[in-house]
Amino acid sequence: MSRLEALVEELERSYQQAQERMADPSIFNDHREAASTGRRLKELEEPHKLALAWREAVADVTAASEDAELRELLPDAEARVAELEDELRHALVVQDPNDQRDVIVEVRHGVGGDEAALWAGDLYRMLTRYTERLGFAAEVLSSSPSDGGGFKEITFAVKGKGAFSVFKWEGGTHRVQRVPTTESQGRIHTSTATVAVMPEAEEVEVEIDPSDLKIDVYRSTGPGGQSVNTTDSAVRITHVPTGLVVSMQDEKSQLQNRQKALRVLRARLYEQELDRQQRELADQRRAQIGSGNRSEKIRTYNFQDGRVTDHRIKRTSYKLDAVLSGELDEFSEALQEEERRRSLE
Repeated sequence: MSRLEALVEELERSYQQAQERMADPSIFNDHREAASTGRRLKELEEPHKLALAWREAVADVTAASEDAELRELLPDAEARVAELEDELRHALVVQDPNDQRDVIVEVRHGVGGDEAALWAGDLYRMLTRYTERLGFAAEVLSSSPSDGGGFKEITFAVKGKGAFSVFKWEGGTHRVQRVPTTESQGRIHTSTATVAVMPEAEEVEVEIDPSDLKIDVYRSTGPGGQSVNTTDSAVRITHVPTGLVVSMQDEKSQLQNRQKALRVLRARLYEQELDRQQRELADQRRAQIGSGNRSEKIRTYNFQDGRVTDHRIKRTSYKLDAVLSGELDEFSEALQEEERRRSLE
């Protein structure tokens, strides 16, 4: 038995098991397992169709090689088998289970003072323009503007099928080299901003015990600390077991701020669990193409040369203005191709 045939048999077995599990009424007593099995079944549907087509094509090759009257069909049948084998190998590459999810993106200023906050604002605009180009929807969850017009930090959600599959490549430290508008000597400064990209978790996947939460309410404030709200609508939620803190004040309603804060907290807890799993599995994607950790420098934007370099794949583009306008496909596609290549190996 060839390795591919063994993989096809395993695929067929997994697909049948997922079907049987979804047909068992008891699965709906566990919402988390039902959601997980449903996603698994959907992931296997396309590879399973390819496997059936491959088996038929192999049977055609056998028939053509054993029957003199069908011998002239053999080259076409063999070409079809080769084509399906290539498609199957790609389909059987382990997919990131979070690829189809919506995401929550956090952009924070890094090293460089006011210039870093301005750069964080530029990155936010770049990513939201990318969102628009992909036909996704963006929703600002919270923001902390800087006095100079940038952002100390801004958090937004992106909704759209496959959002995580493209935005996950933006997680990390983005470095800019340019002359700040406040620089009178024309000297180039280096500043950074960090981007964290988290798959948005469903409530059934991350259960938060209310007793683990410390919730504080206070009045919203604007830039410079001035009060912008006369009621205690701002919310700070502390997850006591992990020490994670999420603050939300953009909405006028305390309930809306609380709901948004819980969405972000749930995503952070989910990401924390994923990081734990990835540390245990050294051959996972992030070990192969950079970890995506916030401390990792993933890309440099050099304004003097109009150059953008992605350090993970050693790829440089001289279309800086286009990239900042949200044309990130060149980097996303190259990173996806590198991921597929390593997975196929």
